[in-house]
Amino acid sequence: MKKSITAALLLALPLAAGAAEYLEKTPFQLSRAFSPGVVTEGGKIVWVAGQTATRDNAGNDIANNFEAQVKQVVSQIDQVMKRAGGSLANIVSMTVFIKESRYGDRFVEMRKDMFQNGNYPGSALITVTNFARPGIEIEIQAIGVVGDRCSSDNPCSAEAQAKKR
Repeated sequence: MKKSITAALLLALPLAAGAAEYLEKTPFQLSRAFSPGVVTEGGKIVWVAGQTATRDNAGNDIANNFEAQVKQVVSQIDQVMKRAGGSLANIVSMTVFIKESRYGDRFVEMRKDMFQNGNYPGSALITVTNFARPGIEIEIQAIGVVGDRCSSDNPCSAEAQAKKR
């Protein structure tokens, strides 16, 4: 039941598509669900403040619950992006802070579900000793670009333009 709820929530999030140009990934980068670089040109930049949660959207206590906090924090990022005219699909970079290194692989698996088409944001995954409030297991800061002109069909990177010639 828990897995079906997780899958339903993550599938409800938009897929990253055409928001920017995502540079080609190595097998390692694909396995860790991040892009080596994301190229944008134009568009509106949205700087999303670090998001944490100890309660979900329904008001349930999720303190010390890593997976529930990941889902909630990603939902909050998506909500901020929607207020700016975009969605989670427009995230081009994220800095992820986790309290326990043992959660790193689980977070990577969850990020794969968030960005199913492989257009992963550039990312850093950092382990910290603690957070400002008790019960917090993860904080994510993100950058999004809405209305960008770059995409895999319209590449802006020097690498992709050289391949077209």
